[in-house]
Amino acid sequence: MADLRVNTAGISSPNPFWLASAPPTNTGDQIKRAFDAGWGGAVWKTLGEPIVNTWSRYSAVDLNGQKIMGLNNIELITDRPLHVNLREITEVKKQYPKHAVVVSLMVESKREAWHTIVKQAEDAGADGLELNFGCPHGMSERGMGAAVGQVPDYTCQITTWVKEVARTPVLVKLTPNITDVRYAARAAFNGGADGVSLINTINSITGIDLDTFAPRPTVAGKSSHGGYCGPAVKPIALNMVSAIATDPATAGKPISGIGGISTWRDAAEFILLGCTSVQVCTAVMHYGFRIVEDMIDGLSNYLDEKGLQTVYDLRGRSVERVRDWKELDLNYVVNASIDQDKCIGCGLCYTACNDGAHQAISAARADNGRTRVDVITDACVGCNLCSLVCPVNGCITMKQIPTDAGACSWEQHTGGTGKLAPRPQDKHFT
Repeated sequence: MADLRVNTAGISSPNPFWLASAPPTNTGDQIKRAFDAGWGGAVWKTLGEPIVNTWSRYSAVDLNGQKIMGLNNIELITDRPLHVNLREITEVKKQYPKHAVVVSLMVESKREAWHTIVKQAEDAGADGLELNFGCPHGMSERGMGAAVGQVPDYTCQITTWVKEVARTPVLVKLTPNITDVRYAARAAFNGGADGVSLINTINSITGIDLDTFAPRPTVAGKSSHGGYCGPAVKPIALNMVSAIATDPATAGKPISGIGGISTWRDAAEFILLGCTSVQVCTAVMHYGFRIVEDMIDGLSNYLDEKGLQTVYDLRGRSVERVRDWKELDLNYVVNASIDQDKCIGCGLCYTACNDGAHQAISAARADNGRTRVDVITDACVGCNLCSLVCPVNGCITMKQIPTDAGACSWEQHTGGTGKLAPRPQDKHFT
């Protein structure tokens, strides 16, 4: 079997699957049970000055019968006494010395406050620290969390304060509620961070009760913007991870990936974009700790099938394939192809293409009374929409059409003038 052991910025764990700082890591008992289930590491729920949480905290977005496609929360950092958390950190680390115990921290922006909490966490036995510069609600209104992560100078300054006293590796957890995450990542590394973790939750209001007019989750008839997570945010997380992995200023730096990870396949995608570990929250809140068993087996089998020995053999393999749009090959041509034996005649592809794309599919009543759909090759631009809406796997595929022209980027295509040269495959636009 493949070796799943990883080291993220100096923090070792038996596998890349960590619990994110969140409700599943609120107590030592939870983390012990998680480690028994197979999780390689855990980031303790954020320590700081304990706060008082609301009772109504979560809301969700469901999609076509799938529960919790996205989860919103207005919960803040730990509401448990600091001394209790520190005692439990010591107990967990003593019982599970080979697992990664990372402690998330958030205090007011004072050098002395950060020095104190860092020393307390490390004295309790933390293998590493994660600076929470991403919380988008509640704490940010107090000048912490995302209020720090959205200002690169603050990110750099507080990271520098932490590194003045830290003896263990320091990860900086980045906010997605920012125009360009690369600036925050650069600031973290300039401040001495050993790695970054991302993404934290996204500002959101998940819905409004149409009877009471109150946003969800409702607290005495009112609500607030909260943090959005779960499967719905994975594409955003992958994009931000790739932005850091492809930035010359941070390329190759340690990344712990977070955002909508529910399966080993999700984890593999983050690893392919440069992560060495991944953190999971919403999937555990939905299904429990035991999902890690399938994650471990799935990733191990996948590496075996690919002939790869370690996670590092997979890490970053997709990074060089992420390019600016202007670098893509404009002479790469694909057309939709419909397998009539698999087609059920639902007409979804026709409707989608006719109303929402490029009118490249015809529909007619066949002799058997069913709807027959065909691709109008001259009109097809290979946009993929028909294959995405088709309910039958493998019925509509995208076939590459050979051309005599070689690869050609936007800059090559315009000759640096910004003016388009004609291409044979563009004839239906004329």
